[in-house]
Amino acid sequence: MPTESGSCSAARQAKQKRKSHSLSIRRTNSSEQERTGLPRDMLEGQDSKLPSSVRSTLLELFGQIEREFENLYIENLELRREIETLNERLAAEGQAIDGAELSKGQLKTKASHSTSQLSQKLKTTYKASTSKIVSSFKTTTSRAVCQLVKEYIGHRDGIWDVSVARTQPVVLGTASADHTALLWSIETGRSLAKYTGHVGSVNSIKFHPSEQLALTGNYLWAPLLFLGTSQKNLLKSSRSLVIPQGVDLAGSHPCSSVCWQQLCGEDEVECSDKDEPDADADPSSDCPTIRAPLTSLKSHQGVVIAADWLVGGKQAVTASWDRTANLYDVETSELVHSLTGHDQELTHCCTHPTQRLVVTSSRDTTFRLWDFRDPSIHSVNVFQGHTDTVTSAVFTVGDNVVSGSDDRTVKVWDLKNMRSPIATIRTDSAINRINVCVGQKIIALPHDNRQVRLFDMSGVRLARLPRSSRQGHRRMVCGSAWSEDHPVCNLFTCGFDRQAIGWNINIPALLQEK
Repeated sequence: MPTESGSCSAARQAKQKRKSHSLSIRRTNSSEQERTGLPRDMLEGQDSKLPSSVRSTLLELFGQIEREFENLYIENLELRREIETLNERLAAEGQAIDGAELSKGQLKTKASHSTSQLSQKLKTTYKASTSKIVSSFKTTTSRAVCQLVKEYIGHRDGIWDVSVARTQPVVLGTASADHTALLWSIETGRSLAKYTGHVGSVNSIKFHPSEQLALTGNYLWAPLLFLGTSQKNLLKSSRSLVIPQGVDLAGSHPCSSVCWQQLCGEDEVECSDKDEPDADADPSSDCPTIRAPLTSLKSHQGVVIAADWLVGGKQAVTASWDRTANLYDVETSELVHSLTGHDQELTHCCTHPTQRLVVTSSRDTTFRLWDFRDPSIHSVNVFQGHTDTVTSAVFTVGDNVVSGSDDRTVKVWDLKNMRSPIATIRTDSAINRINVCVGQKIIALPHDNRQVRLFDMSGVRLARLPRSSRQGHRRMVCGSAWSEDHPVCNLFTCGFDRQAIGWNINIPALLQEK
C-alpha cells in the first residue's frame, strides 16, 4: 500500500508539472501576441517628457530590433541543427573511410573543407541579419545630419538637372522637360527668372565659373544682371525678344546651344502683359521671362543632352545624342573640335575644374577622357568597366574620376591607372547624374528608386537622405549639386516629381559617424 500511494503521488506531481509547463507556454504565446500593445500602454501610462511621436518612434525601433534578434535566434537554432547533422554525417563518413583504410590526411582535408563552408555560411547569415539593424540605426542618425530645408516648386514637368551659381548673387538653376529653365532664390524658394527660349526639353544647366552666364544645354545666357534689383523692377525691366528658332528634333529637344543676354536699361525695355503675375498661374509666372539668347551654338544633329564650361570659361563643351561632343569658342560661337568615337548616344559631359580635361559618358557602357592641355595633341582614353549605360562621369580634385551607371554601380577611377577602378559602390537601383563635394570628397548618388545616398571616395556609405510620404522626392531623382559654402543649403537634388529640394548636410557630424 505505501508503495502504491508513493507511485500515485509521483504521477500526480509529474502531471502537475506538465500542466504548469503547458500553461506557461500558453501564457508566453499570449504575451507574444500582445507584446506590441503592452509596452505602448505602459509607456503611455508613465510620465515622460518625450513627445508622443518620439516615444512612438522609439517603440517601433525597439520592436524592429526585437524581431531581428528573434530571427537571429531562430536562424541560430536551425544552424545548430545543421551542425549536428553535419557532425553526424562526418562521423559516419569517418568510420567508412577508416574501413576503407584511407589516410587520416584525406579525412582531415575533407572535414576542414566542410567546416570552412559552414563557417562562411554562418558569416554570411549573421552579416545579412545584423546589417538590417545597422541600417535602421543609420537611417535614424542620418535624419539628424541630413535635413530638408527648402522645396523649389514651379516647373510643369520633371526636372533633369540642377546647378548652383559660382558668383554673387548665388542662385539655384533648374532645367526641366517643360521647355524652361528657372532661377531660384535659395533662401526664399521663389523663382527669380524664367528662360523660355527652348523649343524642347532643357536637359542641363551650368553656370559660368567667374561671370554671370548660364549654359542650358542648348542656349547660353547672361541672366544674372537683374538679381540685385527688386522683383518690381525686374518686371519693369524685362523685355520680350524673339529668339532665333533652333533645329527641332521630332518636335522636342533642340539641337543647338545658345547664349542669352537680357538688357537692363529701363528706357529701353517695357513690360509685356504676358509677364504680369497671374494669381491662377503657376508660382513661376510672376517672375520675368527671358527669351533673347546672347548667342547660339549650332552644329549637332541630335538632342543636346548636356553641356559644361571648360576651365577659364572661354570655351564650352556639349554632348549630344548624335554620338559626338563639340567644343565651342563662346565669343565667336565657332566649333573648335568635334569629339567622335562613342558607338552610341552620349549621356553626359563634364570638365575638370583646373585643367583642360573633358570626360564624356555614353550608352555604349564606356566613358572617355579627352585631353586638351597640349594644343598640338588631343589624346583620348577609354574607360571600360560598366555593363550598362554610363549615366554620368565627373571629376574630383586631383586625378580621380567618379562614374555612375544603370548597372547600379559607381566606380572611382585613377586617371593614371585606367585598367581597373580603385573603389566600387554597389547599390540597389540605377544611378543618375552624380555630383562630388570637392572639399570633403563626398559623392551624392541620385537613384531611380527615389533615394539619394551619400558615400565617400573609398566606397563607405555615409547616409541616406530622409524620404517619406511627406518629405523627399516622390519620383525618380535625376540630378544633384553641392554648394559647400552656402549657409542655408549645401546640397540640392531634383527629380521627376517637378521639384528641386535644398538640404542641409552636417558634414562634420556625417564624417564623425563614419
